[in-house]
Amino acid sequence: MTSGPVIQPGAKDIRTRARLVLKTRILTVIVVLTQVVGDYFLSYGLRGMGSLVGRSPLAYIVALANPWVALGVGLLISWLFSHMILLSWADLSYVLPVTSIGYVLVTLTGRLFLHEAVSPMRWCGVILIVAGVMLVGRGAPDSQKEKHA
Repeated sequence: MTSGPVIQPGAKDIRTRARLVLKTRILTVIVVLTQVVGDYFLSYGLRGMGSLVGRSPLAYIVALANPWVALGVGLLISWLFSHMILLSWADLSYVLPVTSIGYVLVTLTGRLFLHEAVSPMRWCGVILIVAGVMLVGRGAPDSQKEKHA
């Protein structure tokens, strides 16, 4: 419960807020796409190399010579920086659930382009993720508190 009247935001505050929401949504799309496409290229490039587990650290460096792997790593580095920028102004409790739509897109990408078998149980998980993203996405990207007089 608040004590005292709530000051209504002015037109300038509303415009600033609208810009923040638009900026957040655009960067959220960039974060999701760089993750999905980066993971796809990384997986695509590594599939022809066999398992790297238990091999020397040099095998990981050699893997970077594969152009698909290098492209995937570059996109995932872009994902990291864009994710950091997004987290610098939007709440963690907003960003992580909303960007988890990337898991859905990665599942679809794996199924459609890498011809992976996706079990019914995984599809149920994908549906739950979509429902969660829809719930969280309806909220504001930051939890600024109301100003009081």
